[in-house]
Amino acid sequence: MRWSRSPRVHLTLILLVVATYVIGTVIARRRGYNMGGNVVVRCRRGHLFTTLWIPGVSLKALRLGWYRLQWCPVGRHWSLVSPVNPRDLDDDARLASTVHRDLRLP
Repeated sequence: MRWSRSPRVHLTLILLVVATYVIGTVIARRRGYNMGGNVVVRCRRGHLFTTLWIPGVSLKALRLGWYRLQWCPVGRHWSLVSPVNPRDLDDDARLASTVHRDLRLP
């Protein structure tokens, strides 16, 4: 027996996924996170760096909900990273995060 779904079910699922990402991005932006571009992130060892973070898209990392498994250019290791609210950083930390950037896309 083959499971078959109508195109309407597929469209509903796609719209549900897109709506989830849009709502999550809006909530994160209202809380002060700069989602959808260059974002300051912190690895599990506490290193700060800037990375390209596009909700729902991951070309350089493995997405794990709010976290991503990604290369940390500061400590030169693989780690889970999460976005940092820029308002929570002092001037020195903000400057350090802009100096260190991950690999740029070609």
